[in-house]
Amino acid sequence: MYSETDLQAAVDAKILTPEAAAAFRSHIASVRAAPGADEESFRLITGFNDIFVSIAAVILLVAVAWIGESIHPALAGAFVAGSAWFLAEYFTRVRRMALPSIVLVLAFSAGVCATMIGFLVKHGEDIFGRDPGETTLAVVAGTIAAVTAAATWFHWKRFMVPITVAAGTAALAATAVALVLAITGVPSPDGTLPMILVLIAGIGVFALAMWWDKSDRLRQTRRSDVAFWLHLLAAPMMVHPIFHLLGVTRGDDIGSGAAILVVAIYIAFGLIALAIDRRALLVSALAYVLFAMTQLFRTFGAVELNVALTAFVIGSALLLLSAFWQNARAAVVGMLPDNLANQLPATIRAVSPQPAS
Repeated sequence: MYSETDLQAAVDAKILTPEAAAAFRSHIASVRAAPGADEESFRLITGFNDIFVSIAAVILLVAVAWIGESIHPALAGAFVAGSAWFLAEYFTRVRRMALPSIVLVLAFSAGVCATMIGFLVKHGEDIFGRDPGETTLAVVAGTIAAVTAAATWFHWKRFMVPITVAAGTAALAATAVALVLAITGVPSPDGTLPMILVLIAGIGVFALAMWWDKSDRLRQTRRSDVAFWLHLLAAPMMVHPIFHLLGVTRGDDIGSGAAILVVAIYIAFGLIALAIDRRALLVSALAYVLFAMTQLFRTFGAVELNVALTAFVIGSALLLLSAFWQNARAAVVGMLPDNLANQLPATIRAVSPQPAS
């Protein structure tokens, strides 16, 4: 499977003419009965070799982490980060393999973070004492996240793997949340304050994702892939705090009023997903709306079949939405002001391709 980035690279290398690439895109859109921009395509694997290399890389990374741990806790993460960077020099820069590149980015970021955590596990008590306090812990957590974000930025500059931006943004969001908690020092036994901060950070990540989407409305370059991963990060950061504050995540039965509110929020998420042409919000909120619908069917007496009825209703609705996604999106975008609609991802791919980045 070839991504839009690969197709644009072929145009830049003069292997394909822009007209041929545009004709190919139009052909695929007609075959799929959907504009290419609406397909939300991103490259995950190019063949089974991607899976094979990823499995081998994971085995190697586990081995070097084990060896490092036997020497010093900090070396486990350091060995993983170093090995991931070394492997990326070939499998990412030379072979341009999608799935191994994703695995190696995540391993590198996790390795950098684990290096600092391993050092603190070994020497933290000597530095901060046995009871460092919540403020100190928050500052330390923020520092670890900030260093991880900086390391991820260097990885992005070297390898330009789209998921790297999301990994670095997640680290920056963690830094911001930790530092705010350290500054305020407000106790929150029920987790309300951290959830509010995560929600605010999620909105910020969502805005960043929309900025990347706006820079490639036709979804023909790497910028669209970056936006995809940012939306995938932003969705749970916004969805989970909202439903946590509504009490849905406590595991207890919720009233019919709260259940109806959850369904209404999910519908609102659906309208937003249609407008921005991203499905991550719908997927992230799916578990919560399933729980709410189950409670509603139980309230109205369908106790034995409440789970089955919920799955039937939600599954049917999502399949219908997928089948008529373009029509539904056209209706939603058509109701928006022109100045806003013109900044959203295009529904029909233009003939002239955008330059790759």
